[in-house]
Amino acid sequence: MPRTTDGNGIPVPQRLLAAATRLFAEQGYGSTSVQEIVEAAGVTKGALYHYFGSKEDLLQEVYARVLRLQQERLDAFADADEPVERRLRAAAADVVVTTIDNLDDAAIFFRSMHHLSPEKNKQVRAERRRYHERFRALVEEGQRSGVFTSATPSDLVVDYHFGSVHHLSTWYRPDGPLTPQQVADHLADLLLRALRP
Repeated sequence: MPRTTDGNGIPVPQRLLAAATRLFAEQGYGSTSVQEIVEAAGVTKGALYHYFGSKEDLLQEVYARVLRLQQERLDAFADADEPVERRLRAAAADVVVTTIDNLDDAAIFFRSMHHLSPEKNKQVRAERRRYHERFRALVEEGQRSGVFTSATPSDLVVDYHFGSVHHLSTWYRPDGPLTPQQVADHLADLLLRALRP
């Protein structure tokens, strides 16, 4: 990613996040200095500390912004006026596509989450739990109505799907044989097959 300048129209927080994401992905969180981030973003340390209190805040935001997007999209799928199996499949596929679209962010987070303070770690886990609970509510809705089997507990169903999602950063390659949508369709179909009565 080229260095950005003040005149390019990209807001400073987005430039900082883009630079941090690239550097964390290439070098690792622990090996990346604040100075490297501000130089790559074309801003001063003062600008970084104006928008983010610390390098740790940048790490938290790298993941939080993806999670916010995914939560917003999940809420829209869950609230749609469609049969539960269509809503769950759409949500299951969407989280795969949005994770692949933000693969660096996901990889950084799972590699570096131990760098977060206990308080920030707790915040991120609470946000992720909120997402998983909304997803699980779709599974439970289908189980209650008899559309999905209740043979497997809903918690295990959710863990099964998100285990696959969280593992994407270890094997998915953009130049590989499957597009993000194809991977999403396969994983969503596997989930729905596992839930058939």
